Amino acid sequence: MSKLGLIAGNGRFPFLLLDAARAHGVEVVVAAIKEETEPEIEDRARADSGIRVHWLSLGELSRLIDTFHKEGVSRAVMAGQVKHKQIFSSIRPDWRLAKLLLSLRTKNTDMLLGAVAKVLGDEGIELVSSTSYLEPLLAPAGVLTKRAPNETEQRDIDYGRTVALAIAGYDIGQTVVIASQACVAIEAMEGTDAAIERAGALMQTLRDASSGDAASTPQETTLERSLTVIKVAKPKQDMRFDVPVIGIRTLETMRRAGATCLALEAERTLLFDREELVHLADEAGIAIVAVS
Repeated sequence: MSKLGLIAGNGRFPFLLLDAARAHGVEVVVAAIKEETEPEIEDRARADSGIRVHWLSLGELSRLIDTFHKEGVSRAVMAGQVKHKQIFSSIRPDWRLAKLLLSLRTKNTDMLLGAVAKVLGDEGIELVSSTSYLEPLLAPAGVLTKRAPNETEQRDIDYGRTVALAIAGYDIGQTVVIASQACVAIEAMEGTDAAIERAGALMQTLRDASSGDAASTPQETTLERSLTVIKVAKPKQDMRFDVPVIGIRTLETMRRAGATCLALEAERTLLFDREELVHLADEAGIAIVAVS
C-alpha cells in the first residue's frame, strides 16, 4: 500500500485521521503547516516509526510537492482547519502558488483549494476525501440528543437552513445563528465558533440595552429568545476539503452564547468525540439534530 500524505491544519482532525490511517497499517507522511499544525504531531511521530513529519509554511506549494515526491507519496488528504484569514493575509506564496493565485477568477477557498488539488493531481498526487478512514464519525440522520428541537427551534432550523445553504453556495461560510426566524449572525472568515460568540454577544447587548426600558415587554420581543445554530455542507461540497466539523469546543461556545439547538448536515458533517459531545449537550439542555 502506498504512503498517505497528510496535509495537516489545526485542531484534532489531523490526529484522528492519522490514528485511523495507522490503524489500517498505512504509512503516513505529514506535511505540517507551521502556522497551523499543533506541535504535538511530533510526539506521535517519535512514538510511531510509521509516521514522518515535515514542517512547511503555508505558501510553500513547491516544497510540499517535492516532499511528497521524495517520500513516495501518491495519495494525499487535507485534514484540519486552515483559518481563512491566514490564506488571504499571512500567506507568503512561492512562485508556484503565486502563479496559481494570479490565475484564479475569484479568491475564495473553494477556488483556491480546488486549484491546489489540480496542481497536486498534475504532479501525480491524488487528493482524496478528508473523511477517508473516518466514515464512522459522520453524523447519522435524526435527533442525536435526548431532547428534540421544540417548535420554535424547528422553525428556526427550517428558515436557517435556507439562509445557510445560500451563503454556503457563495463560499461565504457554512453557519448561521438564528433567533425567532431572524438572522443574528452569519459566518464568514472568522469561523463557526467566532460567529456563535458574536451572536451571543449581540443578543446580550440588546438585552442589556432593553433592561432599562420600563415600557418594554421582553416576552413579546426576540430579546429573551434562545439561539439556534445551523451548520450545513456546501451545495456542491467537495469532500476533499473544508468538510463541516463539530466538536466539544463548538458545543461549549454555544452554551456560553445561550444557544439551545444545533442543526447540522447528516452524513456530511464529522462529529468529534460524539459520546462526550452528546452527553454535554444533554446536560446543557441543547438539542442536536442531523438533517438530511
